[in-house]
Amino acid sequence: TFCYSIRLCLEKILLQCILQSRTLSGADAINALRPFYFAVHPDFFGQHPKEREVNENSLKRLNGYLENLQKPGFRSFKPTQLTFYVRERERNSSNVQESFSASGFRAVSFTLHTRDLLSTVLDILNSCSLSTEHIQSLNVNSQSYKEARSTVNRPIKWDKTYYSFTGFKDPEEELEQAQRVETTLISWLDDNEASAVKKLKKSLPLRKELERLKFELSHQLQLSDIRWQRSWGIAHRCSQLHSLGRLVQQRPEVLKNVKGRTVVFTERSGMSAAGHIMLGTMDVHHHWTKIFERLPNYYKLQKRLLFLEDRISQLLGGIQVIYIEELQPLLTLEEYYETLDSFYNKLRDSRLLFHPRSLRGLQMILESDRYAPSLHEFGHFMIPTVCDPATLQWFIFAKAQEARENLKRKEEMMISEKELIDTSAEKFSLDRLYKEPSVSSAQMIDCCKRLLEESLPYLQGMHLCISHFYSVLQDGDLCIPWNWK
Repeated sequence: TFCYSIRLCLEKILLQCILQSRTLSGADAINALRPFYFAVHPDFFGQHPKEREVNENSLKRLNGYLENLQKPGFRSFKPTQLTFYVRERERNSSNVQESFSASGFRAVSFTLHTRDLLSTVLDILNSCSLSTEHIQSLNVNSQSYKEARSTVNRPIKWDKTYYSFTGFKDPEEELEQAQRVETTLISWLDDNEASAVKKLKKSLPLRKELERLKFELSHQLQLSDIRWQRSWGIAHRCSQLHSLGRLVQQRPEVLKNVKGRTVVFTERSGMSAAGHIMLGTMDVHHHWTKIFERLPNYYKLQKRLLFLEDRISQLLGGIQVIYIEELQPLLTLEEYYETLDSFYNKLRDSRLLFHPRSLRGLQMILESDRYAPSLHEFGHFMIPTVCDPATLQWFIFAKAQEARENLKRKEEMMISEKELIDTSAEKFSLDRLYKEPSVSSAQMIDCCKRLLEESLPYLQGMHLCISHFYSVLQDGDLCIPWNWK
């Protein structure tokens, strides 16, 4: 038995040497994951807001996992399940559970449970069917690379007596146990409440500063609202408002035409299809100044756009053309005008037979990434810009009554959703309760109804976001999936 224990100790030392020899630095890991980031980066999913949001959330959780791997002495790892929409070039078969869409990307789900950077990087790339050959060029010796690569698919299996003898935890047993025990809302709050409270307290002074800056700028410029397209942190938002404030001080004359408008901080500058002033967060004051100087021309284009919408409405029996920011990609005014103009010319040439005002009260949105018309649960028609006019006419006639019923149900659902949000926020003494845009009203209603049946003292004074994943945001907001268990 003494010889046996010696052998086990030697095996343990050998394993540690192997792991150390194939260690990646954080910078190497980022370089190795470039093909993955290129395939899943949210910026490439501008036309698909739901998929973009899923990737944003998954990247936050992945970054947290990678950061923990680099912390010295960090041992507590929980298997992390991630879902990404991966941009597809070739639709090869894979043993990973995935589904393809008609939009050029596929959904990939996988669970991370590796305990070093190299194995994690290889696991991510293999799960997404991406090449791992480029890793050989990094600062990792070839033999270690081959060994680590095979480890992803064939992990080292020690005899069970090794773990009982040494007291180390069996990673396979831990993984199986974690997969058997599904994460529940109560258990997750138990594990994450302290971290969220700490982050929230740290963010409170910045939150007050953000409200102050927002109020002062809105009042000074007589803006309707100031908003953000993406969920940037509080510090980032304050920095953007400070930049706008400096521009107001330096060039007050260029902001004379913003009265009554909404300013949206986003990824590019211009005017949006909804008529909001977009300020690109990566642009300098010079670009912002140009946008403010062009506002009179934007307003003229907006009038022409409204005229086009009215003409389309007349050709389609009075149906109203609308643009819904939460459901559609963020388009510039110029892009949306071109879309409307092309669609109008197609309708005008087709001479469709709709009785004037027969479809009054109904709504439709135009979509450039669909090929078949559909009816949304909220009652508006979703019409592809490439839709055949005859098909369009038949579909609208066939679904008109259902659309009216859905519109009526939408009003009832919106009232119910607001009441449940207010009741839930009051019961749990929440500072704020909100949802991500990709969570539907029906999902939010279901979530709130089930929350109200629970006793959750953890939530007092917290900011709770209803999402698709569990996570704690950098400013202390708690995110829980709408279908929590």
